[in-house]
Amino acid sequence: MRWSVTRTGGGVSGHYGRLLLTGVMGLVLSACGALSSSADVAPKPIPVPSATRAVAPSLEAFYGQQVTWRNCGDAECTTVKVPMDYVRPDGKTIDLAVTRVRSTGTAIGSLFVNPGGPGGSAVDYAKAASQIVSPSVLDAYDIVGVDPRGVAKSDPMRCLTDAQIDELVEVDATPDSASEEARVVSISELVGRTCGETADPVIGFMGTVNAARDLDIVRALVGDSSFNYLGKSYGTYLGAVYAELFPGRVGRMVLDGVLPADMDLAELTRGQASGFEEAFADFARDCSEQEDCPFQGTPDEVAQQIRDALTALDADPIEVGERSLNEGLATYAVLTYLYFPPNDYPQLRAALAAMVNDRDGAQLLDLLDGRINRGPDGRYLDNSTDAFYAVTCADRGSDVSLEQVRDLAKEWSAESPTFGPALAWGLLICNDWPVSQDPPITSVTASGSAPILVVSTIHDPATPYQWGERLAGQLDNAVLLSWDGYNHTAYLEGSDCVTDAVDAYLLAGTLPKAGLVCE
Repeated sequence: MRWSVTRTGGGVSGHYGRLLLTGVMGLVLSACGALSSSADVAPKPIPVPSATRAVAPSLEAFYGQQVTWRNCGDAECTTVKVPMDYVRPDGKTIDLAVTRVRSTGTAIGSLFVNPGGPGGSAVDYAKAASQIVSPSVLDAYDIVGVDPRGVAKSDPMRCLTDAQIDELVEVDATPDSASEEARVVSISELVGRTCGETADPVIGFMGTVNAARDLDIVRALVGDSSFNYLGKSYGTYLGAVYAELFPGRVGRMVLDGVLPADMDLAELTRGQASGFEEAFADFARDCSEQEDCPFQGTPDEVAQQIRDALTALDADPIEVGERSLNEGLATYAVLTYLYFPPNDYPQLRAALAAMVNDRDGAQLLDLLDGRINRGPDGRYLDNSTDAFYAVTCADRGSDVSLEQVRDLAKEWSAESPTFGPALAWGLLICNDWPVSQDPPITSVTASGSAPILVVSTIHDPATPYQWGERLAGQLDNAVLLSWDGYNHTAYLEGSDCVTDAVDAYLLAGTLPKAGLVCE
């Protein structure tokens, strides 16, 4: 039931995280002829900040530490120490895993990258540099990935067993009886209670503010005066928080697939419910046009048939070895395959066909396992679930009553019938999170920063388009680049127009024309 502020998962193209078009978009340009190819853009030096905030004396040892790089395949790796608690930096420390893929040409600086989550590994993401940035950008930058504190290889925190994560994912997130409702409440309470009792002390310091402070230490240690950054999905919030804390150190920053700072957990989750509902309708439309679609009729009829097939699993789950494909698992699997239509839709269509035509649930379970990093032996291959809740609940703790959740589930079911109720019930997990945190940053203007490029996809299921509009309007110095697509995030996702615009900015600091919409 990992439903609250849904993240994406899986692979290089699966940016973590997890709509209605509002406002006047302005001039719409197609990819053809919108900009010159990025290969023709000559890299220009990144301006040195004219003034930066001095390093606090208590942090000088961290900013001045010696690091040793070692070969780790096609990259260099090192470990950086940061204070667990920035209020008491002389206390315990955290070891951050850092990797650097050297530029293929002459580097104009480092480009830090983060795939989102929260809980995604920036180290693994950076190691895939040739797939996450264009050749011209790789030629001009060293690509640097820092696993955020408590995530992946950076002193990873764990508080849930594999069996407990299975329980969390499998629970019926649309309870229609007192016993099912009690089960959702029990599982939701288990997450916070278990993390409070068993997790490493780092859980008390997992908020994004601390992760952004960590990035500034690493920036200094790689020798850059400016912080250049490509953040996707949750990574946009991490980048925006950095820009708010250190506006004078912002170099060239791209925030793609915006997670806004100033919305609470219920607002975010409702927005995602609407975004995924739109993506689901697009999948149903696409399925209705394919010969191998196991459902028949108009797009609306296909959508309802899929919902009916999922609901039927509540009373009659499909046995798959020692596991059962129930309504919760199947619905979650569908949601996780709505991020990237060209790749996701055919796989999801085939898995649903096997479920409906052959009563075979193995394909759908395999798809879900791949997206949540569950191995064939039932072990979870990383700590992304634990980290996801530790960061999300630290940044946007919730305090909704059972009665409020019941009301929200009913309300959201009217506007987002496929996913709304389950997402509403997921809000319970962050209730009464067991650790105290530094106050999160809930307003971002980055006053005085260099220009920031915000990128937003008009039909993004996980980070709705209006969130990008919102952030671009709040930042003191930003331009919004839009893509009319059904994809989560936009850069290197199929639009030459977007790729050329982002590359021109990263290479030469040239911003796209205000109001540019790539088709």
